[in-house]
Amino acid sequence: MSTAVASGEAEIKKYQTYHVKVDPDQDDKATEIKLCNFGRPHMRAFHCSWMGFFTAFFIWFAIAPLLPVIKKSPEEGGIGLSRQEIWTTNICSVLGTTFMRFINGPMCDKYGARILMGVLLMFASIPCALTGLVNDAASLAVLRFFIGLGGSTFVCCQFWTSRMFTKEVAGTANALVGGWGNLGGGVTQLVMGSVLFPLFQTGMSVEMAWRTVCIVPAVVGFFLGLLIIFISDDAPKGNYKEMKMNGTMPEISAAASFRSGAMNINTWLLFLQYGCCFGVELTMNNAAASYFVNEFGQTVASAAAIASIFGWMNLFARGIGGYVSDKVNARMGMKGRLIWQGALLVVEGVLIFVFANTKSLAGAIVLMVIFSTIVQAAEGSTYGIVPYVNPR
Repeated sequence: MSTAVASGEAEIKKYQTYHVKVDPDQDDKATEIKLCNFGRPHMRAFHCSWMGFFTAFFIWFAIAPLLPVIKKSPEEGGIGLSRQEIWTTNICSVLGTTFMRFINGPMCDKYGARILMGVLLMFASIPCALTGLVNDAASLAVLRFFIGLGGSTFVCCQFWTSRMFTKEVAGTANALVGGWGNLGGGVTQLVMGSVLFPLFQTGMSVEMAWRTVCIVPAVVGFFLGLLIIFISDDAPKGNYKEMKMNGTMPEISAAASFRSGAMNINTWLLFLQYGCCFGVELTMNNAAASYFVNEFGQTVASAAAIASIFGWMNLFARGIGGYVSDKVNARMGMKGRLIWQGALLVVEGVLIFVFANTKSLAGAIVLMVIFSTIVQAAEGSTYGIVPYVNPR
């Protein structure tokens, strides 16, 4: 165990020593990241945040690689959906998370990210497990809307690490948990479309396979959500409930917190900037597998494996985006962070056009790797800006 806090013994807090170096002037937030450490409270929260977000993303996009099968006619084992109906369900999936993300910020301010993360994971697991009950486009759209609420755990993920790490390392910490969490969107393409679905098909019909396979991620998500609530902490000095009771944290109004964020012009500017990169990723996660089936004639298993590549870039690209943002901030301040993100968004925009007009499968895959790397790095660069939107 490394450095302890330098504050006096009279201060009320849950832990008197920590597994990482901390800054007492920033509420005992960690000044370093020890990836191989799982100690409470800092690194436990770090790992719980990305694992919870990873599982939420896995659940959120578990249906995506199965859509080429689900859209087929009832005679072929599907429910008979048009391409437009598929896109409508994709939009509903994103609407769910968009709606909930506006609520999650103020709720995290009031109750902390730990409980909200766990509850959302458990809630999203229920409609995921009920995937097999859909019979038409309307029921699928409603189902995906409620599953999409789990995608809002991103807010919990970022809030949690911002609560645990100082602003100087927040870009790297937030990018790592965000990137590793978003990796779930790529892993689910591979696991659901190329592993579990073919495995289920060996013992049952195509229709029964897609109707039952989503139970697997649902069960995992539900129990992980429950576990997170009990094995982690809200903040370096303890849980919000305890801190409010002992007077080390004031009572916060969720409504006042929402108004404060909504009235800050920087919130909306960053909202647009992040939409230009994360919005692209959501579209790719929803549509990539179907795109490779429709445009290049790939099987569901093959298309899902290819589509998963986009998500796998999260393994390192977001971390790089946040790391570079921290480095240019040390040299140029906030101006450096903004220049870095602006450059990434411009390159990303160019690559979208190039990818969309690529006619060969090999070329499309290579471009998707480069395109995804830039998209994830742009997202990572956002996390270095977040702590400065409202320094309080």
